[in-house]
Amino acid sequence: MLMNAPATFIQSYIDDLNDALNQLKPGAALTRIQAAWLGTCLTGILLMNSVCWAKFERASLGDCKVAALSWVFRKASIPWDWLLRVSVVLILKRYGITEGVLAFDESDRARSKSTKRIYKVYKQKHKGSGGYVNGQTIVLLLLVTSSITVPVGFFFYMPDPALKQWDKEDKRLKKSGIAKKDRPIKPERDSAYPTKTEIALGLLKEFKVAHGLIKIKGVLADALYGEKAFMDEAAKESGGSQVISQLRKNQNIEYRGRIRSVESYFNSINKGIDQIIQARHATSRNSGTPVAIIRSPTQRMGDALNALRPQRLRTKAASSLLPHWLDGYSECNSCSSRVLLAHVESANCPVAYQGLKITTSLSYVSMIFSACTWRQRD
Repeated sequence: MLMNAPATFIQSYIDDLNDALNQLKPGAALTRIQAAWLGTCLTGILLMNSVCWAKFERASLGDCKVAALSWVFRKASIPWDWLLRVSVVLILKRYGITEGVLAFDESDRARSKSTKRIYKVYKQKHKGSGGYVNGQTIVLLLLVTSSITVPVGFFFYMPDPALKQWDKEDKRLKKSGIAKKDRPIKPERDSAYPTKTEIALGLLKEFKVAHGLIKIKGVLADALYGEKAFMDEAAKESGGSQVISQLRKNQNIEYRGRIRSVESYFNSINKGIDQIIQARHATSRNSGTPVAIIRSPTQRMGDALNALRPQRLRTKAASSLLPHWLDGYSECNSCSSRVLLAHVESANCPVAYQGLKITTSLSYVSMIFSACTWRQRD
């Protein structure tokens, strides 16, 4: 395919983008050259399915040189933060979106083993091979609505090198039998390397500032964020909306005056009741025809989803960016946020998921967890 000018709809988008930039931040509009460069890049990405200056040059038959494209990207004073913010505003306005659910997730991107020049690249475990590669970790904030799912914020995460080195040395000394008092003291975290929870809260605050008119119906995050400090602060920043995460087996709960581990509680005290969990595919929800019936004592939501994937569920709404238990979330108004924290893992919450609807009762578990408080195990 050849390109000698931006696609018509891309040019229209850039014109709207410039108008919105002028309104929200006077003087931040793109120059003629910057607008032409952005149109060329977006058209090149559409045609080549890649971000590669060399491919763009070939597609333009040499009209767009690699050096020129690269120079504008690296040197031009383009307001990148405002481009993302205004782009989201345009999309929300176009689709008439006034409310939605915010979901946090992170994505690891493997890079070359020897690269050192890529931003925030660090050594990380490669899930596919079990070895180690250099890669990047991106914390994503997604807005999930009834019509579309759109990324509204991101931030690159990188572990603090000093803390990482200290942890490695501390483990080595501990294994050698060195007492804790004789080992180096843990250094303070460098503010240039925030934790993932700090990044997530920062993204949430930025969203509220940039899109204050959007009603946040709920905040979703995986088990990494299932801590009291994050959940309380997220609830506060989102205007008191429900914050849902996963329980981890290394967490504690206080039940009837005693602190117990989550694992022991569900394995001994609350084993659940034999029940039928009826799962329906989204396309057969109106007809009521069951896709699968799972019989199990308090079947976990994750197990139920895994039992139906991948044979049954082939379509996902933005699930490539979301953990599987967040797919197609719709708010459950019958539960408090603290009760929901437990229900997500215990399959006792009638929240609709992509391709699934759990039709079990809340009364038993709600009675148990209504007075529970959650604590992180030391």
